[in-house]
Amino acid sequence: MGKLAESLDKAVEGSFTRPIPKSAGARMRYLVKQLKGTRPVADLLGISQRTVERYVKDQLKRPRKSLATRMEREVRKRWQPQVRTRAKKQAATTGGIVLDTRARFGFTAAPGTTDDARLRHITQALPPRYAARLFDAREEGAAEQRLRDIAAEGLQEIYFKDRGRRAQGLLVEFTDIDYIEIDL
Repeated sequence: MGKLAESLDKAVEGSFTRPIPKSAGARMRYLVKQLKGTRPVADLLGISQRTVERYVKDQLKRPRKSLATRMEREVRKRWQPQVRTRAKKQAATTGGIVLDTRARFGFTAAPGTTDDARLRHITQALPPRYAARLFDAREEGAAEQRLRDIAAEGLQEIYFKDRGRRAQGLLVEFTDIDYIEIDL
């Protein structure tokens, strides 16, 4: 998973109304409930069904680090699906997103202009249509490059072209992301 995909997921997680379960047993019980059985959870986490049952009964309490990480990741993926859907819908219809990034931007522009890529720090609100495209692409499992292309198109239109008021022939390339944060 790339930086942009992770940032989209974190932005949606910021809208959660309750924290995810803390203990290994509570996390395991949640996964068992969501996947409707211990066998699917065991297959998902790469452990035995008996181990899952022991966590559910609180006979085991401290998973090894790799298992704890996998459990947390799988619980986060499934936690509060209605809240997650509502946040995405609001961003895609009315709110849009705020993209804060430091990355290398290059340009294809008219002759006589400098098109050398350089590192820039940009904080820009993107309208709902770009938020919708980003979330749709993320749901479809699009590659990181596809997400970057959508974000570059949004930044090109809103930030660099100022909604069509300048730099008509400009095409923006969004590469070498140092960091990126998205807020809903």
